[in-house]
Amino acid sequence: MRKYWQVFKIALADRFVYRTDFFIGTFLRFTPIVTTIALWGAVYRSADREQIGDLRYGEMVSYYLIVMVSRAFGSMPGLASTLAGDIREGNLRKFIIQPLNYVIYHLHLRMAHKLVYFVMAAIPYALVFWWCREFLPGWPPRELWPICIASLMLSFVLGFLVNMAIGLLSFWFLEVTSFLFMFMVSQYFLSGHQFPLTLLPEWLERVVKFLPFAYETFYPVMLLLGKMDINEGLHVIGGQCAWIAVLAVVVTIGWRRGLRRYAAFGG
Repeated sequence: MRKYWQVFKIALADRFVYRTDFFIGTFLRFTPIVTTIALWGAVYRSADREQIGDLRYGEMVSYYLIVMVSRAFGSMPGLASTLAGDIREGNLRKFIIQPLNYVIYHLHLRMAHKLVYFVMAAIPYALVFWWCREFLPGWPPRELWPICIASLMLSFVLGFLVNMAIGLLSFWFLEVTSFLFMFMVSQYFLSGHQFPLTLLPEWLERVVKFLPFAYETFYPVMLLLGKMDINEGLHVIGGQCAWIAVLAVVVTIGWRRGLRRYAAFGG
């Protein structure tokens, strides 16, 4: 594992090279929360209701604030497209002849990226949460903290495997841009990022909550909001582990079969 530790340290140093640009880009990602709060304020006022679905206005704002935290763990921008580009352009061949596992290599790159992101995002997160402090419900119960932290860690692994599985489609399709677009739109909707899944019709909510996307964002958010007890939290952890196991098998099989088709053209 020492070689992957070196990969992690190099990626960490690389992320800090352009730290000012990285910090500004990270800060600007928080600006949409302002429009989101204003939008839902207008929705609640026009509906003339204190509660929509099972969430009051303050809880709805809190939901979107916590979504930013959960998505920071589970989102993997550019991972699937990077894998697709390496396969299409022939850059994958250098990883095949090196004593590195391509999947584990990228896992360590993403770990370094997330670490730098949280360091840089600490100040923006603090400012946004301080500004919206009146909406926040408070800390989850102390006994739920280990489950909340474990759920966020597992959402990182789950998001990584989902994106890696989508990127592997490039072994069978020359151009996967349309797949990536459909995946990003579906993920944004089905993960609960666009709106809470509890607002869906009951039959559709049951189906969507079974998919891995809900375990990537929606369930960790509900845990952090204190909307689940310990037993429900353990079921969430179990669901995340189950999907991670399934996706790990999919990625392993897809990788092995994909390499049989790989011709290393380009470059």
